[in-house]
Amino acid sequence: MTWQVLISAPYMIPVIDRFRPWFAEHDIEITVADVQERLEEADLLPIIAKYHGIVCGDDRITKTVIDAAANLKVISKWGTGIDSIDSAYAATKGIPTGRTLDAFTQPVADTALGYILSFARNLPWMDKMMKAGIWDKIPGRALNESTIGVVGVGCMGSAVLRRAKPFGARLLGNDIRTIDPAFVAEVGVEMMDLDSLLEQSDFVSVCCDLNPTSYLLFNDERFKRMKAGSVLVNTARGPVVQEEALVRALQSGKIVGCALDVFEHEPLPKTSALLGMDNVMLAPHNSNSSPKAWERIHHSTLKNLLDGLRG
Repeated sequence: MTWQVLISAPYMIPVIDRFRPWFAEHDIEITVADVQERLEEADLLPIIAKYHGIVCGDDRITKTVIDAAANLKVISKWGTGIDSIDSAYAATKGIPTGRTLDAFTQPVADTALGYILSFARNLPWMDKMMKAGIWDKIPGRALNESTIGVVGVGCMGSAVLRRAKPFGARLLGNDIRTIDPAFVAEVGVEMMDLDSLLEQSDFVSVCCDLNPTSYLLFNDERFKRMKAGSVLVNTARGPVVQEEALVRALQSGKIVGCALDVFEHEPLPKTSALLGMDNVMLAPHNSNSSPKAWERIHHSTLKNLLDGLRG
């Protein structure tokens, strides 16, 4: 038989022609979705019934969508995070959800440390002032006189800590799991509860998964716990941070800056107060940018698709 597959992963669509021979070889007929960031539930409901498989990004594959997917055999996520997919419900229907673990650890960790360095050394702001004709030496700080706290010491959090260690910063970590003592000793990270980490950290790097324990984890109460003058960096998942609470923390001066690659609502609404703040660095959910990583994910995602179709 010929399998019908919907391709809606934005990072795969630009190179899909390269893989058409592979699809033909495996009797797969593809439909390429017209998508920018993701397909919402309302986009999927009218079309999902005919497909045996979907190669998706952060599409809203809800219980309702799964119930409407009469022929669906597999959901193959391009990347790691599956918080937009009701994978538990899909499993009850015999539909596996494939993903690639540790997909973008290296580029995302590079991005997190890059943001920390940018704030520590005030690089973007000095550049902006110089180009405006202002010669002003803004005080900075070295990382070896700073404390970096990492929330979520999994693949990405571990990579951020390994990158930060040579700079001589004091390293703090928090996780809901017990972290391997060998890793703790290797990087010299002090594991502690979240409130203690927030109270002591000059830079807080959010590296945790999005799950029921981390959803809107950074709310008004968490920001009140953060050290005065500290900086938040989020390269994990947007809804870990409640953006209205973040704006209030920035406006009050409780924290002096933040860097966000991900957002509670994506794309970031044009009305967001964050867009008008000079002490905020923003990026369009792009810290995974890495040709080597993308190529690996392309092939892994297709393997997961084929495995699911074949059962």
